[in-house]
Amino acid sequence: MRKNIVKPGADEFHYEIREIVAVAKEVEKKGLRVTWENIGDPVAKGERIPGWIKKIVHETIMDDKSYAYSPTKGVDETREFIAEMTNKRGKVKITKEDIIFFNGLGDAISKVYGLLKKEARMIGPTPAYTTHSSSEAAHADSPPFTYILDPKNNWYPDIEDLRNKVRYNPTIVGIIMINPNNPTGAVYPLKIVKEIVKIAKEYDLFITCDEIYTNIIYNKTTSIPLSDVIKEVPGISMKGISKEFPWPGARCGWIEVYNQDKDPIFKRYIQSIIDDKMLEVCSTTLPQMVIPKVISDPRYKEYHKERNKIFEERANFAFDVLKDVNEIIVNRTNGAFYMSVIFKDGILSDKQKLEIEDQAIKEYIEGITKNVTLDKRFVYYLLGSTGICVVPMTGFESDLNGFRLTLLETDKEKFEWTIKTLKEKIEEYTVT
Repeated sequence: MRKNIVKPGADEFHYEIREIVAVAKEVEKKGLRVTWENIGDPVAKGERIPGWIKKIVHETIMDDKSYAYSPTKGVDETREFIAEMTNKRGKVKITKEDIIFFNGLGDAISKVYGLLKKEARMIGPTPAYTTHSSSEAAHADSPPFTYILDPKNNWYPDIEDLRNKVRYNPTIVGIIMINPNNPTGAVYPLKIVKEIVKIAKEYDLFITCDEIYTNIIYNKTTSIPLSDVIKEVPGISMKGISKEFPWPGARCGWIEVYNQDKDPIFKRYIQSIIDDKMLEVCSTTLPQMVIPKVISDPRYKEYHKERNKIFEERANFAFDVLKDVNEIIVNRTNGAFYMSVIFKDGILSDKQKLEIEDQAIKEYIEGITKNVTLDKRFVYYLLGSTGICVVPMTGFESDLNGFRLTLLETDKEKFEWTIKTLKEKIEEYTVT
């Protein structure tokens, strides 16, 4: 090219969740059936959408309004409905004007970080959900700032680590929180969430909280919404229907903005998000129109109760199988539908292998395991020997060696085979 057209931050875009697919597809081409544990798509893993939800969608499709543009911020009736739901909790008051719809949370994340001043940084968790960490890093043309989630303490944020990094990095203007958490499955207790809000208030920061899994909780845990504890601190809650209905293909998410009237700079920043959204005209109309009808249906609460019970059973089965494996650290998943497994320090080496029966697959795996992280090496050998496709933990902006799997497999026999095979292969790999 006449000039370099590549943005400096382009090297910060990483999404191992989908990048592992290319490797798995090669293995699949060579004849091995792949068990896809890399991506959190309930529908792709066999979950059936209730007939009554489909009926609501069908009825809405018959309304000509569902084919039209919506207002820039989103359908008025839907935003009023969401604002009323938040206000019922009584902790913070918002109006429909504090709600902005996007084409999925990926779109929202891109806007929220991309419209920050380049020198203004957000600090997020490690392990990170890479859409957050990569988008924030790309806007700044620099690696992300991160605070530690501690696998030895239920994957809770290390508050002291967060506080010190905020204190000594004056470019940090905000804190990213994901609760319930992807990729760890942790649900933060009230005390932790309050501490994060306290740090934000002390250092005059705002908070962005990804709460897309807020209603997917179990094992007697409670998810604390940001709106319950934000008080007068400026903040943004990110929500959507991708995981909850579930309807990931709708690409429908929104942000709730708290306390924009408390800080003129924050208010101007939010206005820049609205102005940018205006250039796109609007977000998809149909799913927005469906939201109040589904959530207000009396069957919705019971549907989630039963759904969460299924995730609880899978989470507890996986934990019970893996907890006594000496070479790893594993925590019981209490929210979302992921489990992260960490290898203890010094367990992995670049000499370890798993037996791969198919010669073509063996040659392929051995060819791509040179000069990769130790956990990615395990993931590749696991894939080549069993067809199980998980995501290496180092792909989540983490220094920890491990992997993430999902709790989405609807075939009970296959799910239990997957977990038991993981245990078997971890033990086999770590003794070689």
